[in-house]
Amino acid sequence: MKTLDIYIIKKFLGTFFLILVLLIFIVIVFDISEKIDDFLKFDAPLRAIIFDYYFNFVPYFINLFSYLLTFIAVIFFTSRMASDSEIIAILSSGVSFKRLLFPYFVSAVVLGLLSFFLANIIIPYTNRSMFAFEKKYLKEAKEFDNQNIHKQISPGAFIYLENFNTHTRSGWKFTLEHFKDRQLIYKLRADRLEWDSVKSHWIISNYYVRKINGEEESITKGQKLDTILPFVPADFTEDIEEVKIMNYFYLREHIQKKELRGDPDVVKYKVKKYERIAFPFATIILTLIGVAVSSRKVRGGIGFHLGFGLALTFLYILFMQIFTVFATFGNLPPLLAVWIPNILFGIIALLLIWKAPK
Repeated sequence: MKTLDIYIIKKFLGTFFLILVLLIFIVIVFDISEKIDDFLKFDAPLRAIIFDYYFNFVPYFINLFSYLLTFIAVIFFTSRMASDSEIIAILSSGVSFKRLLFPYFVSAVVLGLLSFFLANIIIPYTNRSMFAFEKKYLKEAKEFDNQNIHKQISPGAFIYLENFNTHTRSGWKFTLEHFKDRQLIYKLRADRLEWDSVKSHWIISNYYVRKINGEEESITKGQKLDTILPFVPADFTEDIEEVKIMNYFYLREHIQKKELRGDPDVVKYKVKKYERIAFPFATIILTLIGVAVSSRKVRGGIGFHLGFGLALTFLYILFMQIFTVFATFGNLPPLLAVWIPNILFGIIALLLIWKAPK
């Protein structure tokens, strides 16, 4: 049996990496043709293009399409085995279909672990160089002009800004409030808030400070004050794309910080966190579906198997996107939204295996 296991594992992983390498070259060629004008326009050095951009692009691409390529690889070589009557010969020799799935499952687990490792450890690191290159040579810097910002910056401490501009790093109509046992004990109000990047502190203008201690109350006013506050301009300029440079542990801490502050977009970050765990399981599920679909010898051969299998795969991807939207803009819990497609298609995989030729 070890010979059969090694044979299938080598076929599986060999086909996967062959398709992956060919697709990477094709994608890079098309990407270069699309971005060549930008490279020339911004005088991007050849070394930076190769090592800062495309070298770091490869891990991101591998993880992005890993479960789809895994499925294609399974369909391709298993259909060939079925067409050549290898599957029939294996089952006729006394090997059960359940035992036949073992090397497929092992290979899928290896690729799933690779996907998990890439998504949570490697890609956040490589994306930093890739995004820095894009920011310098391909994309114009984004400017945020946020309105009506409410944040909890620490337990019992809340801030409000009517407007904050990232270009000038300044805001208007600023309020800072501290509560203790649900009672207001401190309130700072200012017409203008500006970040001093040299001294790394805030400058507030036309401020008003109110302190409350039981029945005692004091009020202080002033025109200008240099002060340190527990937040920085970056807290107002977050972009969901930044999650791509956060490893799993930093992302978890970032979510806890956003929950403390009461940020409404924390759901988006939770979805990204759970996707990094759930998506590697898609590799295993699609592998089981691929084996069940392509192990039967039919007239259509590889073409029929690929057509039917790809239809299931794209339906799988569609479900992933739909339930992600439900979690982001609806009331569906992020953890449940991310795992529903895996649960549904996991059941489909078991049904297809049950009906597969034995």
